[in-house]
Amino acid sequence: MDSTLAVARKYVDAVAAKDFGAVADLLADDVVWHQPGANRFSGVHRGSAAVDQLLGGMMTISEGTFELSVTGVPMVNGDQVAIPVHFAGRRTGAEFEQDGVDVLRIDRDRIVEVRLFSSDQDAEDAFWGV
Repeated sequence: MDSTLAVARKYVDAVAAKDFGAVADLLADDVVWHQPGANRFSGVHRGSAAVDQLLGGMMTISEGTFELSVTGVPMVNGDQVAIPVHFAGRRTGAEFEQDGVDVLRIDRDRIVEVRLFSSDQDAEDAFWGV
């Protein structure tokens, strides 16, 4: 449990700092990332290179403004941790801000699976576009 929580904390700290190199270092080579919704980034992304491309695309579309912060205590259940988050982004002509939950599955010191949940998926889809 301690290592699961430690990896989860490193992940949210790295995303909050926009240190995507550090995020990449935490991902297993064969990570599976589930991005919710019906937008250009939605779907299942397999492999660390695909996730790196996903996050880079989000930073490009949001003009570097995408932000994530932890809003509550991470909840650990074995090799999984649920993290209450708040995320936001702006781009020319649009912005969004909402709460969500990031669920990570961790094997030893690597994130092997990520499932994201958004409180207003329609608003998130409208922001990211198709």
